Amino acid sequence: MRKDVSNQIRLLREEAELLNKSELARRFNCDRRTVEKYINNSGDVARKSREVKSKLDDYKEIIMDKVDSYGSKSMAIFKFIQKKGYEGGYQTVNNFVKNHRKSEIKKATIRFDTSPGLQAQVDWKESIKMISRQGEVFEINIYLMVLGYSRLKFLKLTTDRTQETLFECLFEGFRYYQGIPREILFDNMSTVVDRSKTTFKNIAINKNFKYFSMDAGFEVITCRPYRPETKGKVEALAKLVDRLTPFNEEFDTFEELEIIVESFNQEINSEVSQATNEVPFLRFEKEKEYLNPLPPMDLLLSYFHHEKEYKVSNESMIRYKGKKYSVPTSYIGCYLTVSQIDTELYIYYTKDLIACHKISDKILHYKKNHAKEILLSDALKHYSDEDVELFIEENLKNMDIFLED
Repeated sequence: MRKDVSNQIRLLREEAELLNKSELARRFNCDRRTVEKYINNSGDVARKSREVKSKLDDYKEIIMDKVDSYGSKSMAIFKFIQKKGYEGGYQTVNNFVKNHRKSEIKKATIRFDTSPGLQAQVDWKESIKMISRQGEVFEINIYLMVLGYSRLKFLKLTTDRTQETLFECLFEGFRYYQGIPREILFDNMSTVVDRSKTTFKNIAINKNFKYFSMDAGFEVITCRPYRPETKGKVEALAKLVDRLTPFNEEFDTFEELEIIVESFNQEINSEVSQATNEVPFLRFEKEKEYLNPLPPMDLLLSYFHHEKEYKVSNESMIRYKGKKYSVPTSYIGCYLTVSQIDTELYIYYTKDLIACHKISDKILHYKKNHAKEILLSDALKHYSDEDVELFIEENLKNMDIFLED
């Protein structure tokens, strides 16, 4: 490129158009056609880069559609467009697919990271086995929820991953945040997605879950192509749960394990996040005003707050939140419902109240008359009533049992 020619013509543009092109060519010691080219360059005297048409250009829209809609791989796409007339090489296709994916992942990551109140992610850490001091194995799950902007986490210990449990975890997470993000990203879990109606391109949300999301006021987002990097935020949190392993044999009850998880939750929210280089609690102060307000919470309670039935064991006891409570032996094998009010547990058969226990830290809870009835029906069936009562006074009261009159 003759920069001297282009620069001078730029300075003398109006004059140059009036000058004799041959005279200018002699002045710049160049061909007349060179001068003419720079004068006629529509004001842009810099040489335009020559546009080279790629063999792939006519197929780019097809490639992006197959990648975005169906997750098609490079080789499959290469073979497909060959049948449509593509004459280029595989590497060109592979590079284009890689660059397209990187671009889309970057867009999704920016959306998650930089928009306060926009998005949260939900997942489970499944089937964790924790051992109590007594050697009892507790198989638990930990529900994980994290806000995209602040990285504030909410963890909850659960014994299952049913849809009702998911509703309850979301409910408690909303209360923890005192607000609701505009959208929540889920894995394609069966409690969220109707798998019988779902294809790679079209995700069908479970009808009951859709109603819940509408009442709560958030949009359901499921994992699609280009989501793995954003999904990694909650998966990285799952790795943090491994820090619970030192608490094996450091607890006695399910409730104590719940307290350990709650304490751990507070701990990780007080640490500097590697993603933001800020403390989640502090960064949340900037995010909380962007969350949607809580809806009437009784509306959400209706999705999961149902009376649960508890089967009476052969020991004439029901198990509630990791502890056992006695009932009359006539209810062995029956299903009972319970209602907890403050520190009292009320046990019902149909609508009849059959027992009331005080809740304590003890594992076993007996009413004295229930204990007597249980012993007379089995272990001490040949004893007199007086002997059984004496046994209860001398033995049961000295055991790690909560015994009530």
